[in-house]
Amino acid sequence: MSTILIIEDEPELVKVLRSYLEQAGFEVISASRGDTGLTAWEQKRPDLVILDLNLPGMDGLDVARAIRRSRLGHADTPIMMLTARVEEMDQLIGLELGADDYIAKPFSPRVVVARARALLRRAEGAPASGHILRAADLEIDLEAHQVLRAGQPLELTPTEFGLLAALAAQPGRVFSRMQLLEAAQGEAYEGYERSVDAHIKNLRAKLEPDPKNPRYVETVFGMGYRFARALPPE
Repeated sequence: MSTILIIEDEPELVKVLRSYLEQAGFEVISASRGDTGLTAWEQKRPDLVILDLNLPGMDGLDVARAIRRSRLGHADTPIMMLTARVEEMDQLIGLELGADDYIAKPFSPRVVVARARALLRRAEGAPASGHILRAADLEIDLEAHQVLRAGQPLELTPTEFGLLAALAAQPGRVFSRMQLLEAAQGEAYEGYERSVDAHIKNLRAKLEPDPKNPRYVETVFGMGYRFARALPPE
């Protein structure tokens, strides 16, 4: 049974989400403040965090930042942000901090459940019979959900791993943003495809020796992204 941590200061919203998530078979814990929510994440090691942005004690963006920068062994916990902030800049900031999904209030609890399931499936990864993708100094283990560059592990979020695996599996193929979301996570949500840019930016910061001149993940202007067909030598 997967455990979901809800960090939200609206009691009624927590009550509704808890009911829907528990009916879907999840174990649910909650915190009403950002600082206590971060402590709960550290101690309880949930499989998914549902995080509001406007929180007492510690802002949701700071909570997300602290999780992703943590040296604990579960800093890649999937994060779904729930917020009344609908400005695109707030969404991009959240995604660039490492959030995997972003849902604006008001929303349907059923949508939250569906997207929580999608995030958890992505985090678990599909069985791949030990299949490993290799390109130059890059090694992508689809079964272990691990990426090595020149023998050194890269700490990618589930979304970043999914995007890289989808691209690297078909070098040279140009993926639109919507196609890339569908290939990486099995589904895509209308209005969410532009978030791919933020995830690609995060991925390049971890993957590329020089993110401003990407070697692995190339931009095809006006179309989308592709994994380099022929990688140059180091």
